[in-house]
Amino acid sequence: MPDSLLRESRRLVLATSNQGKLGEYAALLRSTGYELVPHSTGVEETGRTYAENAILKAEAALAATGFMSLGDDTGLEVDVLDGRPGLLSARVAPTQVERTAAVLAWLEPLPRPWTARFVCSIALAMPGMETRTVEGSCLGEVVPEWLGGIGFGYDPIFVVPGSGLTFGQMTPTQKHAHSHRGAAVKALLATGWLS
Repeated sequence: MPDSLLRESRRLVLATSNQGKLGEYAALLRSTGYELVPHSTGVEETGRTYAENAILKAEAALAATGFMSLGDDTGLEVDVLDGRPGLLSARVAPTQVERTAAVLAWLEPLPRPWTARFVCSIALAMPGMETRTVEGSCLGEVVPEWLGGIGFGYDPIFVVPGSGLTFGQMTPTQKHAHSHRGAAVKALLATGWLS
């Protein structure tokens, strides 16, 4: 196989415009040898589950590029908020700071601890095959102040039990070992679909 075709055959499209998410997936999938290419699908997230939204993104990226595509959907579910913000996590407010502030405002009158979990669903869309999904999660606690400047989303207010650190304080290696996205990628790699 010519080098150019070999390179193209090892291309994996990531349906996102989020640079933080792209960086995490590039690190988590480095061992596969795939070249990770971002593609913003602009697809409306109308699914009733994280998996449905991930499928919408992956299939839109596959349709637009013709390459095997990965979509994900992630949410923060806080127990005392009955699982909110959940599927709407990325749409609570326009920016990370505003989203975090909004969730903390909802929580402020409620008793602590604010136990929560992060959930990540990954969908893999491949030409001529049914789209497949995996999921990962991470239990933790939301804290009332922003701790650390690393990461994105709700990372600076989510403490991982036993670590004493928020995702916003962890090194990338530490976060990958504990995170919902790390768990989902581990499940994806265990399937052998990217072999």
